[in-house]
Amino acid sequence: MPLTADDDLRSLLGEARVIAMVGASDRPDRPSYGVMAMLQRHGYRVIPVNPQIGGEHIHGEYVFADLADIGEPIDIVDIFRRPAAAGEAVDQAIAVGAKAVWMQLGVVNDEAAARAEAAGLKVVMDRCPAIDIPRLNVPRISA
Repeated sequence: MPLTADDDLRSLLGEARVIAMVGASDRPDRPSYGVMAMLQRHGYRVIPVNPQIGGEHIHGEYVFADLADIGEPIDIVDIFRRPAAAGEAVDQAIAVGAKAVWMQLGVVNDEAAARAEAAGLKVVMDRCPAIDIPRLNVPRISA
């Protein structure tokens, strides 16, 4: 069952340091662009993932084409993809050993969530960390 309790969300966000953002965009009009900047300001290392712009940079971070290319531990995979495409991102998150998957507002995929939970990952669906961090008063990450 996806995390919904404030204490569980606060704990997940408070323990995380590295967030891989699948579906990150270099376009300022896209929600992922602003959310990535907000997460960085809060102290998270945000690694953008987007096969269409792999090798470029967003907010100073190298864009990877695939989660498997990152090669370092990932705490949360933040998914900015259509619900039908979220399953592939969840399967990749499982394969790379991420600790949690976070499906953005409007992204609900119960089958993918069940696979993630069965693999031991924490799951959040239909929420945005940029909304929940200030709402839950999650402390800023210090280096």
